[in-house]
Amino acid sequence: MSAPELAPRSSVTGIGAVWIAALLGGIAIAIFVPAPQQAQWFVLALAASLLVSFGVQLAYGRSTGFIRRVAASVLGALLALGVVSAAVGLATIIPG
Repeated sequence: MSAPELAPRSSVTGIGAVWIAALLGGIAIAIFVPAPQQAQWFVLALAASLLVSFGVQLAYGRSTGFIRRVAASVLGALLALGVVSAAVGLATIIPG
């Protein structure tokens, strides 16, 4: 028989890890992918963030708040990729 956890692990680190992975993926896309294909790669990075988020939250091992944690992870990844995408868009518009 298993006893309930008295002090559950913090889920903030898993959510933050997905955000950082999405940000690093977006920066890598901005640097290494040619401009005409970047939009497709940003979508793939968001899909990968969703899969990573599921994996991280399943590894967390608690069912309580699973949907909220996955939603927070994916929303943060979307915002991180959106910021990188907007920066890439502005960099192409503004002559340097």
